[in-house]
Amino acid sequence: MSTGVLNPPVGPGDHILGPSHAPVTLVEYGDYECPHCGRAHVVLQTVLSELGDQVRFIFRNFPLAEVHPHAQVAAEAAESVAAHGGNDAFWVMHDALYENQDALETDDLLEYALAAGVEPAVVASDLSSGTTTSRVRKDFRSGIRSGVNGTPTFFVNGRRFTGDWADPVAFAAALHEAARAGAHTAQ
Repeated sequence: MSTGVLNPPVGPGDHILGPSHAPVTLVEYGDYECPHCGRAHVVLQTVLSELGDQVRFIFRNFPLAEVHPHAQVAAEAAESVAAHGGNDAFWVMHDALYENQDALETDDLLEYALAAGVEPAVVASDLSSGTTTSRVRKDFRSGIRSGVNGTPTFFVNGRRFTGDWADPVAFAAALHEAARAGAHTAQ
């Protein structure tokens, strides 16, 4: 049922890094425990730094809980941090989760939340009550509608990216090309 088109498009409820006017919108569906996503995180840091204001990056949760038992709770913790600390705190938590993929127990998550500036007791309460479960499921369902069947999956300007994300040079080149194409269509 997939058309390779992002569904829904990026909106105000998304976690956004970068300027709203950027010619490239890059969306990742990711899983905090997925080793491929961990490699993609390293590649993205290089690529996003290189492209600067040319890219607006969005992360959506796609925890593959059957193979990654900590992915769901890590995503819920990130959403709790976002709810209580805002967009900047979310990105601090996001980075901490990927930089510590081998330490995603609840105590670890609460430590990362504190480092992101959010009271661990609030995050613990959200995790125990399932407060952020629906947000994670919403992202997951949007991934299914968009044709995501594994992580990481990227969309560039609303279309599924089928190039090589694992090679920073190739990925940056593809995004540069999308930026040039975006600049031409905006004129």
